[in-house]
Amino acid sequence: MKYIITGSLGNISRPVTKNLVAAGHDVTVISSSAAKKSEIESLGATAAIGSLTDSAFLKDTFQNAEVAYLMIPSDFALTDYAKFQLEVADKYVEALKGSNIKHIVLLSSLGAQMRKGAGPIDALGYLEEKLLALPGLHVNFLRPSYFFSNLFSLAGMIKHAGIAGNNFGDTDEKLVLTHTDHIAEVATAALLNPTEEITVTNIANDERHPSEIAAILGNAVGKENTPWITFSDEDAYNGMLGAGLNESFAKLYKEMGQALRSGQMQEEYWKNRPEQLGSYKLEDFAKEFAGAYAGA
Repeated sequence: MKYIITGSLGNISRPVTKNLVAAGHDVTVISSSAAKKSEIESLGATAAIGSLTDSAFLKDTFQNAEVAYLMIPSDFALTDYAKFQLEVADKYVEALKGSNIKHIVLLSSLGAQMRKGAGPIDALGYLEEKLLALPGLHVNFLRPSYFFSNLFSLAGMIKHAGIAGNNFGDTDEKLVLTHTDHIAEVATAALLNPTEEITVTNIANDERHPSEIAAILGNAVGKENTPWITFSDEDAYNGMLGAGLNESFAKLYKEMGQALRSGQMQEEYWKNRPEQLGSYKLEDFAKEFAGAYAGA
């Protein structure tokens, strides 16, 4: 089959590309970086170098494919990330209308079912709605939870303030955590067995209360009994600005924290919890976290 992979050679797209090529498929990887061309080709895939906001490029690249893995990349240099997300979503839909693609695996997120009020996830909910409106399209919405990698941002806080925290975590609800390797495994399976229906796949590795996260990460770096502090929205926002995030991302992440705090973001997950969680756990991440902490 002919596959389109977005996300260049990121933490999910790279292993997915390797797996599809190993299974004997024709894979084209879209990347905005010309420097990635030779590396993509070394994996046995075709490189399509261009911008996700270039309609003509996407239409040409999508035209003869059969299955596509879609994701909206992050770019912390953008001053209006929400606008960029919606633009990419619209360009995807526009390109799909003139293509032979009938099967989509979308990297969405827990909270996309809210459609509004989940910060950077809102655009994924928007794209889900747009894909649902396309006739004859079969879609698998992958909804992973909070990435383990987001917890790296706690390293400086634990090291310099002796606390961990965010603008959520003051309820009894556990935080659902996902590793990108597990997402890649689920995405590969979904792409190799494209659905004939509209499906939602929740993805998770672990479920831990924020206070437990703080304690385990603290112990991993010699800071026993590190507490989790739930900040006000204003303090969380200002803290993110102080850590170097621009206003666009800080606002979006503040909104995501609000959605977690209210319980709305993970509500659908608890109703449709996966039968099998990934094998990678918080204790495994704590080992990686210790390495990041050393350089914080």
